[in-house]
Amino acid sequence: MERPTVPPDYDYLKKEIHRLGKFPFAFTGSIGCSVCNRQIFSFSVGAVKERVLFAGAFHGMEWITTLILLRFANRLCQALQDNTKIAGEDPAPLLKKRGLCIIPCVNPDGVAIQLNCPEKRWQANARGVDINHNFNAGWCELRQLEIESGITGPGPTRYGGPCPESEPETAAMTQLCRQNCFCQALAFHSQGEVIFYDFGKNTPPCSLEMAQILADASGYQVSAPEGLAVGGGFKDWFIDCLRRPAFTIEVGLGENPLPIEQFEPIYQQLEPMLMRALRL
Repeated sequence: MERPTVPPDYDYLKKEIHRLGKFPFAFTGSIGCSVCNRQIFSFSVGAVKERVLFAGAFHGMEWITTLILLRFANRLCQALQDNTKIAGEDPAPLLKKRGLCIIPCVNPDGVAIQLNCPEKRWQANARGVDINHNFNAGWCELRQLEIESGITGPGPTRYGGPCPESEPETAAMTQLCRQNCFCQALAFHSQGEVIFYDFGKNTPPCSLEMAQILADASGYQVSAPEGLAVGGGFKDWFIDCLRRPAFTIEVGLGENPLPIEQFEPIYQQLEPMLMRALRL
């Protein structure tokens, strides 16, 4: 994957997934479709009995996370093909023991809306539902906070929908996780350079230690979300429903959408953390 010079529209995403699928040890496919019938693409490599899940672009303005995950997928494939290392580590032995599944763009419609109409500052899906407020984890409490904040219906951001998992993108992610034994999950957002790790009483005891390991590898800070950032998210649902570790990684600093010029330094800072996440 060459250094990207433009944001990843749907054609770019399809092209990259197709190219990754040509590696004989990689598997590409789709976990479902968006509201506008765009594919929610997947990439998998390594062992299948125990896998880690990485997912990005839950929000339209956060398309830089798609580029990060595509770059890492490409780096893994090239390293496996050429017997080289990533961040000083050989991925081949790791991937014999533990696999990786990547969903580079959970919300392809939201990304398309943002790229086609940048003045909208769009985070939601095509129905105006914020995917990361639509998961069934503290959803009722979050919906009340939305209403108190004046968010009463579809819009660019923070509307959690009429009920949990009302959106096809949300349902595709929960079905994927119910059908596969992911030992942990990382959800990539922007921005803040922070890592969130907990949600309620079902947070695994090891989660804080794992989050600190990820923080040490990236230079990010372990933190806790507040207000409308609590509940309804994928990380929250993974912890609450599956009772396994999950993390929200807020990449980069600045104002969304982060400029394409930030991609390379953000990726270089994150690559050691991505490798570390494979063996936590």
